[in-house]
Amino acid sequence: MKQLILSFILFFICIQIHAQTHQVRIETNMGKIDVMLYDSTPLHRDNFMKLVQEHFYDSLLFHRVIKGFVIQAGDPTSKYAPDTALLGDGDLPYTIPAELNPNYYHKKYAFAQARDNNPQKASSACQFYIVQGSIPNDSTYAKAKMRSGYDVPLEHKIEYEKWGGTPQLDMSYTVYGEVIKGFAVIDKIASVATDKNDRPKQAVRIIKCSIIK
Repeated sequence: MKQLILSFILFFICIQIHAQTHQVRIETNMGKIDVMLYDSTPLHRDNFMKLVQEHFYDSLLFHRVIKGFVIQAGDPTSKYAPDTALLGDGDLPYTIPAELNPNYYHKKYAFAQARDNNPQKASSACQFYIVQGSIPNDSTYAKAKMRSGYDVPLEHKIEYEKWGGTPQLDMSYTVYGEVIKGFAVIDKIASVATDKNDRPKQAVRIIKCSIIK
């Protein structure tokens, strides 16, 4: 009887966890990327889902691409920008309070929000990035320490040295999700030719974003 009750409890816990999973699909002209958003970063999660529902990201560019680092999108001025325009300063008229969590770090394919140099580490309202990353070395961890005073934990270093990432950004930018499908698309985007400002020479455009769960 106790075993049956325990089974029911575990079943309902699994249902609750599943129900709280939020997933968004980013469809680009180079393929589809599915992202799972974390429930313990609700301000960023809800803001991103709201913008997706409003079709804000449809037709915007991945305007900043650095192989071995990140691919970045969400600048509203990129929608109709000429090929020579310098992008990256466009935003909406608010910021999102930082939701830094040491459990969420910049592992490969992490999903995070860009920001300016404000001391509160508040995030951009709309610009996000996906970590493509590379295998770090000692100097990378030193940069993380210099940037935020944060010592990357050993268990994270093990993951970084196995899969790669950008630990120099840890606890400086809010990570609020991770890619669960479309890894090859991210690597493909990260490999495109770019100009001196890291803008792809051929447009990498978001066709549409949609909530899938």
